Amino acid sequence: MIRIAPSILSADFAHLGDSLDRIATADLVHFDVMDGCFVPNISFGLPVLKAVRNYTDAMLDVHLMIDKPERYIDDFAKAGADLISVHLEADGPRGIRKALDAMERNGVKKAVALRPITSPKAILPYIEELDMVLVMTVEPGFGGQSFMEDQLETIRQVREIIDRYNPSCALEVDGGINDATAPLVVEAGANVLVAGSAVFGDPDPADAIARLRR
Repeated sequence: MIRIAPSILSADFAHLGDSLDRIATADLVHFDVMDGCFVPNISFGLPVLKAVRNYTDAMLDVHLMIDKPERYIDDFAKAGADLISVHLEADGPRGIRKALDAMERNGVKKAVALRPITSPKAILPYIEELDMVLVMTVEPGFGGQSFMEDQLETIRQVREIIDRYNPSCALEVDGGINDATAPLVVEAGANVLVAGSAVFGDPDPADAIARLRR
């Protein structure tokens, strides 16, 4: 089953509740947190997550694009995250270990994320305990970027690792996902698709979600 996770980075923040209502048929709500250090942009953080949690019962998929994410796992878990992904490039192995341990302690689902420059093998020390791996098909930091087709091979390799070591682990793809690229990443092995402008920029977000699932 293909699950769709609209990214609220592309939502209308003047009418965020209405935007969430328009994606009620989605499987997850993707929440991109950027700190201006790990990526060259700043998005939103805990107050917005708390507001979204209070508004919806949807599964909140929180993608931390921040340096040393272990510092904030407790806070994001308490604010309502159901799943948290941390970038393997955002800290050393000891820091990533602490972040995953904090997720375990807080009872949230655990994920790691890979930038396009990162080898799929980087997930090997963690794969057996993960609920999801997130592969970026754009450089993290800004919405609306073009899909990097060379990342299809990364998706395939991550799928092979998941199938070998942890078949229940989900494989999420984020970056440039639309009607044209969704079938490509699904064929490569993805089963969770993050889409921002392709959903929120469509006149009928529910129809856009349905099309991406096909």
